[in-house]
Amino acid sequence: MTISVPNAVPKKPAVMYMTLFMCFCIAILEGFDIQSIGVVASSIQAEFNLSKGQLGWIFSAATLGMFPGAIVAGRLSDKIGRKKILIFSVALFGIMSLMTAFTIDFSSLVIVRFLTGIGMGSALPLMIAMSSESVPERWSATAVSVMYAGVPFGAAITALLAGGFNGIGEWKNIFYLGGLTPIAIVPLLFIFLKETYTKKEVSQDAVTENTDFKFILFGEGRTATTIQIWLSFLGTLIVLYFILNWLPVLMQNNGLSLKSASNIQVAYQVGGVCGVLILGWLLSNIKLRSVVIMIYIGILVGLSALTFSKSLTALILASGLSGFFITGGQSALYALAARAYSKKMRGTGVGVAVAMGRVGSFVGPLLAGVIFSYNSNSSFVIGSSIPVIIIAGVAAILLANNIARREKSDQLALSKG
Repeated sequence: MTISVPNAVPKKPAVMYMTLFMCFCIAILEGFDIQSIGVVASSIQAEFNLSKGQLGWIFSAATLGMFPGAIVAGRLSDKIGRKKILIFSVALFGIMSLMTAFTIDFSSLVIVRFLTGIGMGSALPLMIAMSSESVPERWSATAVSVMYAGVPFGAAITALLAGGFNGIGEWKNIFYLGGLTPIAIVPLLFIFLKETYTKKEVSQDAVTENTDFKFILFGEGRTATTIQIWLSFLGTLIVLYFILNWLPVLMQNNGLSLKSASNIQVAYQVGGVCGVLILGWLLSNIKLRSVVIMIYIGILVGLSALTFSKSLTALILASGLSGFFITGGQSALYALAARAYSKKMRGTGVGVAVAMGRVGSFVGPLLAGVIFSYNSNSSFVIGSSIPVIIIAGVAAILLANNIARREKSDQLALSKG
């Protein structure tokens, strides 16, 4: 049986803070790009004369690309280290985001967004792993949450800027900014981002251990944990991207202006930033199971409020509450996934978990598009996501129980050894 060994503390606090800061900056850029397609969707739909079904494919193209990106990058990072692959990933999604502004039709837009997704999908599991590994084990959940706060923060910036780009063709400015900025920080990553894991750090025993893909995911009693991770990621990301991509469209379809829809989306992202930070802190300080139960009850309350709210003020408050628990809950899942696998297999385990989540992020927007085509009432569309989150919540609670039980067992084994 493998016993998880606590993360080594970086030699200098400055290195730890710089690693977290660099990962946080990358997360901001990811959040900016993820939200960008949602807030300019109506403009793109009008310019390219897209159907609602085609718009769903545009939303899902990037998330579909995240699936292979997360698996391949996570696996490679366990073999050759995190830093180089992360930098390549940032460069890729920066270039492809920039190319989005130069697309000319539906097909080119889908292809470019798919390639953008490969870059973003590759970056995320590495940011999770590096954030977790740069701090003592007790603070890994908080570190991952601080890093992931960059995603809703970046998305909020996109939503704020989008309100000023409502003229013909002005949607492209979002992608000029979202593409050039990642490209510009690549040299800084080479200089300031510090590697947190290479095979040189691993003892000879660890190097010779079984690193088979199937063993990492299902060996030594990890089958239940891995399946619970997959189900919780899948369901939560279906709902997250369901709301993230379609909320502005649904609000405008209800007769709200682009500015009002953007304000609702900003509230969602601001709530997300608060949720990521507060829930991440709670994960490091109180029982996992209690936090996870609170998260999924909060998601249900937020979605219900968003379903039945009518006034703009009520919609903004409901959106903020939903963002707090949905985005904060997803960040908590990333932190739990990092704790579920030991350091030498963390890249692979988290990478596959992220990939499973990306299946959800691909299905979510498509599912919303199908439901929207059937019934364009926003309350009906949003309310249809509630059963999915119930399934994800049950899996997440079981996962929290398993992780807490395993960590207690590991501590007892280490104290006896």
